[in-house]
Amino acid sequence: MCLCDALAIQVFCFDGIGADEYWSSFVINEPLTKVLPAIMPAAVAWAEQMALEIARFGSPLNEAGASVALKVGVVRIERVRILEVDAIPLPDDPVLLQAVRLGDFVGEDSVGLALGYGIFIRKGSVDGRLIAHELRHVHQYEQAGSIADFLPQYLMDVAKCGYRNSRFEIDAREHEVAGLIGLS
Repeated sequence: MCLCDALAIQVFCFDGIGADEYWSSFVINEPLTKVLPAIMPAAVAWAEQMALEIARFGSPLNEAGASVALKVGVVRIERVRILEVDAIPLPDDPVLLQAVRLGDFVGEDSVGLALGYGIFIRKGSVDGRLIAHELRHVHQYEQAGSIADFLPQYLMDVAKCGYRNSRFEIDAREHEVAGLIGLS
């Protein structure tokens, strides 16, 4: 049973509406800040799964990347991995996917995404500013303690303030470093 089914069944019992009608009204008519707590366990599970994929297939930072990581506050530099992908992955779960689109958390134009110590970078987008930005998010994950501790804070902040005005994005932009960093 996917998360959508679980949520729909719970509401079906109380509201007498079907799953399709429930999810449509839930996502479209509810503020994202109200939806996020219900889907957070699935969002965290997806992020943790993606972080494992990056850890398995990604590359460690080269010397220049490690230097930038140190400058932006990353402590466990040896754990950081970068995986170049054709497109930043999106969740398969329809509920998460709708929330991602509604909150504009990740889209077709996204070029980077940090998940714990893992960073997805869209092929052809690697540059020093982006790497520094994503490494600052790695630092934010470290400060929080885990994906499960950081992701809810981050998503709620973006949902309330918007991506550009999120305190986490402002902080990451303030730590961007210009310059091309190659991967080893």
